[in-house]
Amino acid sequence: MKRTLGIGLAVVLLAGVVTAIVLGQGSGERAQLQTVRGVIGSEKLAFFADQRVKDVFAKHGLKVEVDPAGSRQIATATDLNSYDFAFPSSAPAAEKIQRDRRAARTYAPFSSPMVVATFDPVVDLLTKAGVVKSGPGYQTFDVQAYLELAAKATRWNQLPGNTAYPARKNLLVTTTDPRDSNSAAMYLAITSFVANGGVVSSQDAEAKVLPAVSKLFLDQGYTQSSTEGPFEDYLSAGMGKTPLVLAYEAQFVDRVVRGDSSVRPDMKLLYPAPTVLSKHTLVPLREAGDRVGQLLQGDAELGRLAATFGFRTADPKHFDDIVKEKSLTVPQTIVDVVEPPAHETLERMLEAIAKQY
Repeated sequence: MKRTLGIGLAVVLLAGVVTAIVLGQGSGERAQLQTVRGVIGSEKLAFFADQRVKDVFAKHGLKVEVDPAGSRQIATATDLNSYDFAFPSSAPAAEKIQRDRRAARTYAPFSSPMVVATFDPVVDLLTKAGVVKSGPGYQTFDVQAYLELAAKATRWNQLPGNTAYPARKNLLVTTTDPRDSNSAAMYLAITSFVANGGVVSSQDAEAKVLPAVSKLFLDQGYTQSSTEGPFEDYLSAGMGKTPLVLAYEAQFVDRVVRGDSSVRPDMKLLYPAPTVLSKHTLVPLREAGDRVGQLLQGDAELGRLAATFGFRTADPKHFDDIVKEKSLTVPQTIVDVVEPPAHETLERMLEAIAKQY
């Protein structure tokens, strides 16, 4: 009897030791993960929150924690001292951060062109009005033709032969608030380029274009602070509320990839001619942040995952594979792409517009 108890006690003790070793190894593995903190444009929050993305970083010994903020806010108002990297959604914001922090390098692992999301009846109307044109494998939104209509305060019901959308409101692209949102800043980059006949690079050019481009925002009335707001209106409220909405291509592609039923067959993307790329640019502030940038730029698994969120990646194959898999009608290459103004120029124009609200 004593011997049986002794053997039983030994088994229990041995099991306890094995359990302790296993738990200890698990704790050790968790302890080996280096926590890296970043502040990111809110468009990438779902990507960093995805468990598959977290698992890839963990395989490389990293636990990445992020706080979302507007790209303008990251560049001008965020205390970056507690972060290992900053990851705004625009190159001008990243340029300012890199210069201010004297960062040695930046990484641009993914991007998304600005698009105008609309509906088939509106496409037909604007084709007749000379605003929508056929591009190389995709339809374009002629910004010059649009600006000419907007300058005349053209209303939808003034378009010849318009029976599909005879609304009495002005023909305007719905955007976000230029005081808050990066997408509105990208829209300003596009429209100011066309109004100026090139990239705005002087204060004389700013003064020349501001009267025209300011009206594109002010005449909308109330605008939302996040790009998700007007895009959700586009999906849920339909053509009546938002016949034309400025969006990131990634927003639309992401919904299609996820099989979102709110994306209907009559919804279409138009590519502004010209357009700009929202270049999601990571600025390393410490060595650990540099490791995140390297992985996002070069790791194939992270590239494939980014493509499932609608982003065009450093290796175009990832995005192309997703497009083919989902039979998406988006261009492989966008031809008419221009650069935005320098950060200081863009900020001055945005501040001038903000003062008119």
